[in-house]
Amino acid sequence: MRVTAVLVAYNRKELLRESLEALAAQTRRPDRLIVVDNASDDGTDAVVDEMLDAWGTDGRNIRLDKNTGGAGGFAVGIAAAVADPETDWVWVMDDDTVPTTTALEAALDAHDRYRESGRDALAVMGSRVLWTDGQDHPMNTPKSKIRASAAERQRAQRTGGMEIRSISFVSAFLRAARVREVGLPIADYFLWNDDFEYSARLLRGARGLFVPESVVTHKTKIRGSSDQDPGPRFYYEVRNKIWVFRCSDALHGWEKVLYIGATGRRWLRTLLAAKHRGQLLDCLRRGWVDAWAAKPRPTKDVLRNTGVPIDVMVELERITAREHARVG
Repeated sequence: MRVTAVLVAYNRKELLRESLEALAAQTRRPDRLIVVDNASDDGTDAVVDEMLDAWGTDGRNIRLDKNTGGAGGFAVGIAAAVADPETDWVWVMDDDTVPTTTALEAALDAHDRYRESGRDALAVMGSRVLWTDGQDHPMNTPKSKIRASAAERQRAQRTGGMEIRSISFVSAFLRAARVREVGLPIADYFLWNDDFEYSARLLRGARGLFVPESVVTHKTKIRGSSDQDPGPRFYYEVRNKIWVFRCSDALHGWEKVLYIGATGRRWLRTLLAAKHRGQLLDCLRRGWVDAWAAKPRPTKDVLRNTGVPIDVMVELERITAREHARVG
């Protein structure tokens, strides 16, 4: 299996260095590495150039002229990865993600065991995500498939994992063939819920596996879930989650009902626990208004004139056209 790793970076050059060193030290090293630099201004470009020397022609630095957020960065990186027709898996992560040395090897071993146990292929895999203290990171807990059949659950368990319905971009493995079929992340999300929407879209009608033997460390400042007083980013949580329910075909109708209820309870807990409740209420208001005022723009339009290389933009538009033909 040919694997392309995609890492999205923005102004965290020391963490980025650690992440790139960990990728180079894998017992089963990725076949290619693509770094998408979201217009960093802290010297990230120099770190990337230095670290990619060891990859030769198998490494690529895509430096954007504008910060497109995690959603835009991953759309660019994934498009660049699947432009190589030999790529089988795209391994995505942020610049504060540090894989253990066997993270990729363990995921591919789990894939092989899964493939041997039945005909259906995996569309998505996800690693176990820890914080710096060795405990599971609550921000990156995979969502299990609610109505997984007994056969699905047993097959995943025999493989050593769990059947999933969505996963975060903190060490997710995306099958390239499924990406080419379904499309790319929605760049207009910018950040927050882009990975939830995209992984759920890839997994609708497909199989996903959480692989606890594939381990990474997510080096966030605190060990907490994303709803712990998120500050101004709460705007994106509100707007994007409504966009998921209103505009995306990632979830079945009955799933949307369940997630709407869970989201309402989560927002209420966030507001009640917030130190700066006025700020979050303003984010809630603006996110609600903007989510209903417009739909997400096409990803190719969002990323135009942001410094995306021509060959990647061509592939991005090709995938987008294929997705529209499939849906429409």
